[in-house]
Amino acid sequence: MRDDRYFDASKLEVRTTADGSSTLYVPELDEQYHSYNGAWQESEHVFVGAGLLPLLAAGRGYYDGPPLQVLEVGLGTGLNALLSLRAAVAAERGGIICYDALETLPLPATIVEALAQDWADDPDMLDTFRKLHALPWDVVQELGVEFSLLKRLESAQTAKLAAAHYDLIYFDAFAPEKQPKLWSENMFERLYAAAAPGAVLVSYSAQGQFRRNLRAAGWLTESLPGPLGKREMTRARKP
Repeated sequence: MRDDRYFDASKLEVRTTADGSSTLYVPELDEQYHSYNGAWQESEHVFVGAGLLPLLAAGRGYYDGPPLQVLEVGLGTGLNALLSLRAAVAAERGGIICYDALETLPLPATIVEALAQDWADDPDMLDTFRKLHALPWDVVQELGVEFSLLKRLESAQTAKLAAAHYDLIYFDAFAPEKQPKLWSENMFERLYAAAAPGAVLVSYSAQGQFRRNLRAAGWLTESLPGPLGKREMTRARKP
């Protein structure tokens, strides 16, 4: 979750990560949106690989059942949403996804266009990337075939979340030391209440206090191998 009380969006800097993909750097926080070891590889490993793909492989979100309800805490550059869309389309039986994303800091048009160059070799995804950022806020829109997107201009701390609704939560806030209130026990209690039975939460963080807060809120946690440059990541489940 990016919060405009913390920094000025006009000062964001586009930087290239180790896998050639782009991220954003926030000078006021000395923080980046993604890992410098690779923005795309981090998103693919943590959110798609450890979160979405196992649910699709288990038959969740297929055409003969209800759609997969996804909540992202921190839309950011839209990378997690776009890679999730691509993975759902490529899945063996396809997938139907309703994707809600919370964000408080829409990106300036100049930043969006600079990031668009990452998709230059894939015209369809380039169009989808631009469409994602052009879609109005707080209105459900079709982003792709069987993939609806609701961009919510709200903070995770105050947003009204439907009870027992989400099957998968991408927790992609800035690091705990940068935005500690977003990593509190209270936050994970809110997300637990919004999660459907058996729901999964995934995050790049492996911080001990983060995991303790998850468990105190009722989540069952496990450590998984992290993306390149990081030993571990976290996956949690609601019983």
